[in-house]
Amino acid sequence: MFRGIFETTIDAKGRTSLPARLRDVLVEAFGDERFFITNANPVKLGDGLSSSGLALYPYRAWLELEEKLMTGTGLGLSSAELAAVKRRIVAPAVEAAADKLGRVLVPPHLRKSAALERDIVFVGVVNKVEIWSLVEWEKVCRQDESLFPSDSPVLAELGL
Repeated sequence: MFRGIFETTIDAKGRTSLPARLRDVLVEAFGDERFFITNANPVKLGDGLSSSGLALYPYRAWLELEEKLMTGTGLGLSSAELAAVKRRIVAPAVEAAADKLGRVLVPPHLRKSAALERDIVFVGVVNKVEIWSLVEWEKVCRQDESLFPSDSPVLAELGL
């Protein structure tokens, strides 16, 4: 599973290094060095503002997600919501793999969508990796602090 926060940079051509630990998880846990990068779900920051990052999905997990979205059955989404998910998440997705040096090319349309300019953060969140500009990541962290369910019985049951 993916975990950890890794700060790095992205150059003007969209090249960045996928942290070695995350590359290892792709191969060890998911059996494939290939992955898909796409838009992540926007995070609502309040006052009508939101923050957007990217999501990196292991190859097989992405194909399973596409299968579920293709039928749409049992997802609890209206046809308009399902179409919006397909346009926002599936349409911009690109298949990728790190080169021998661990470098990844993030295409221009995704860099623009997530406002990736120089300082970025890779965030392991169990089944996927999120990619944020450092500025947007800091906003998301502040929002997460305000939303954290500290008195949740579910978290207590988990030992958190």
